[in-house]
Amino acid sequence: LRCQAAPLPRACHGWQASMKSGSLSYIIPCNRLPVQLMSQVRVYTSNGQKKDLGSEGTNGSTPQETPHKVGTGQDTSNAGQKQSFLKEPIQVKVKAVLKKREYGPKYTQNNFITGVRAINEFCLKSSDLDQLRKIKRRSPHDDTETFTVYLRSDVEAKSLEVWGSPEALARERKRRKEAEIKYRENLFRNQRLLREYKEFFGNTKPRSSTAAMFFKGPGKVVMVAICINGLNFFFKLLAWVYTGSASMFSEAIHSLADTCNQALLALGISQSARTPDPSHPYGFTNMRYIASLISGVGIFMMGAGLSWYHGIIGLLQPHPIESLLWAYCILAGSLVSEGATLLVAINEIRRSARAKGLSFYQYVVQSRDPSTNVVLLEDAAAVLSVAIAATCMGLTSLTGNPYYDSVGSLGVGTLLGTVSAFLIYTNTEALLGRSIQPEQLQRLTELLESDPVVRAIHDVKATDMGMSKVRFKAEVDFDGRVVTRSYLEKQDIELLLQEIQQVKTLEELEAFMLKHGENIVDTLGAEVDRLEKDLKQRNPDVRHVDLEIL
Repeated sequence: LRCQAAPLPRACHGWQASMKSGSLSYIIPCNRLPVQLMSQVRVYTSNGQKKDLGSEGTNGSTPQETPHKVGTGQDTSNAGQKQSFLKEPIQVKVKAVLKKREYGPKYTQNNFITGVRAINEFCLKSSDLDQLRKIKRRSPHDDTETFTVYLRSDVEAKSLEVWGSPEALARERKRRKEAEIKYRENLFRNQRLLREYKEFFGNTKPRSSTAAMFFKGPGKVVMVAICINGLNFFFKLLAWVYTGSASMFSEAIHSLADTCNQALLALGISQSARTPDPSHPYGFTNMRYIASLISGVGIFMMGAGLSWYHGIIGLLQPHPIESLLWAYCILAGSLVSEGATLLVAINEIRRSARAKGLSFYQYVVQSRDPSTNVVLLEDAAAVLSVAIAATCMGLTSLTGNPYYDSVGSLGVGTLLGTVSAFLIYTNTEALLGRSIQPEQLQRLTELLESDPVVRAIHDVKATDMGMSKVRFKAEVDFDGRVVTRSYLEKQDIELLLQEIQQVKTLEELEAFMLKHGENIVDTLGAEVDRLEKDLKQRNPDVRHVDLEIL
């Protein structure tokens, strides 16, 4: 480094020594940084203090103040340029920032805890909580305004006061856990004994709400179909035994498949009425779709499969058919009974579609009510299959050719296969979780976007969970200014201004910001609750709303 440096007028602790070797000058720094100007020298230390080393002119009166010259006249011109360049003193500004705080267990002990958790986790009584500080907090539920919480540190201190030591508290927790396990085992044993007594003495318990489901709506349709199809199966089976007709055998198998499938639908309806539990927080409504899906598979395997098998056997090994008079009578009765069940299913679907604002075709295709849809399609297929079987049996009676009867059996099997394929497709789509109608989704989106507190929404999803239950999810970009203004509108501005004017230190500023920052976050939570309530009011089918804050 080639430099022209004037020696300091006095000892400076910012530099330990300076050495010169030819035209090179070496300076060894220490813990201070000197800043040397042509007019003034200031030394800034690490503790923020500055120290003036006096001023010096361009022409010194002493040898120590005389600049050490090395080189020719070019060096003198360089010194003049340095003098003109460094005229103003260097000023250093220090930015005041808060020290980063490490949040450990000591800080998290000041978190809030509800009374139920305090009693269960710390083995306390409700009377023990009466002496603790109570804090009212915003409730996340719609039915309650606020609820009481306690400081976790206060609860922990109270538990140590009650039990004496952490070891004693741990022993009590272990004892209570063992008692809870024993209680559950006894409860299971008592429930099993109660079931045995009910089976022996008879159950005199009043009819439950689950049983009442089978006297109205889809449950009524399913029960009517079970009774009618059961009777049809019995009489068709007798007619097949008497006549040996392949078409009549297909009809008997068809009625048996319908009876079993509708019994499965009744089981699905009863299971869907179960209340949600921790393992299934969204309930059991999809049990209807599962039962309908299994029913569609059962129709395909039992109804279509056996009908095709019997029809193929009839083509390969034809045999003469006995009198078909009783078969025609039974088919006529079956046509009347299946038609009555079909009318019941049609009326139920029309009523439900009108309530949802949908057409009959849309309600069936979207599988809004899988149980009623299965009954509708099965009975429609039954009516058509009766017509096919009667036609083919009539041709066999007129021509004496048993092949027409076997072709009728194949036709019934094909019809059942088509119905089962439609049921499998619609119920699979429902179980996969499809989106709601675009018009409904657009209305929900417009409701969010028109709210002043919302700046933008992203990744909007509305999933039909089945049985008119919709789950809505969206990522919401909230306007922080509107949220803050909503908080300020509820405050006394003059009192808030006085509180601001009293802030003098960094600690007071931190306390002020923490206090009002927490309140603003609570205000944001209240805005989220309000939006969720508005969405549910706009579309009653929306049962679960998940709004993610960006």
